[in-house]
Amino acid sequence: MTNSQEPVDEPRSEAETPDEPGSSGSSGPSTEDTEPAASAASEPSESSGPPEPSESSQLRDRWRRALADLDNLRKRHTKELQREREAERARVCTDWLPVLDNLELALAHAEPDSGSVIQGVKAVRDQAVDILHGLGYPRDDETGVPFDPARHEVVTVVDDPGTEPGTVVQCLRPGYGTPGHQLRPMAAVVSKRQE
Repeated sequence: MTNSQEPVDEPRSEAETPDEPGSSGSSGPSTEDTEPAASAASEPSESSGPPEPSESSQLRDRWRRALADLDNLRKRHTKELQREREAERARVCTDWLPVLDNLELALAHAEPDSGSVIQGVKAVRDQAVDILHGLGYPRDDETGVPFDPARHEVVTVVDDPGTEPGTVVQCLRPGYGTPGHQLRPMAAVVSKRQE
């Protein structure tokens, strides 16, 4: 009877075999232990190598685009800054024009008097005109020149046979600036065209 029991004890089941994967024995490594080690060993070799040529060319293209965008932004900022400075200068000068006009009126009413007050007012007026000229808005009060709609604003038309038709005869209010860059045009009296 002992011979019949031995063959039953010798064969092992597949679950008990230590060499096969998935066995519960402690003598062999499991599948779970070997897979992370294999993937960890393969990852550094992929990331530590030099980048592929297509990847480096993409990075180079991105870098060039970023430089071009930065250069365009710098140019646009410079243009906008210049435009804002000119607009602010025009606003300040426009606010000063009524002061200058009042100085002109004071001088016109006090012309017979040649006292020191009048000389002082003239000096202040001349200083204001010089400041506007320095800011890019020269005074325009010239008479005897042909009428120019870019520089002059016609207030009235007179019949003056001694001048050419369409000539500025009198300046009623000086203008400041140049054509295309004016604070205001000169208010002028213009000679009538002959019919």
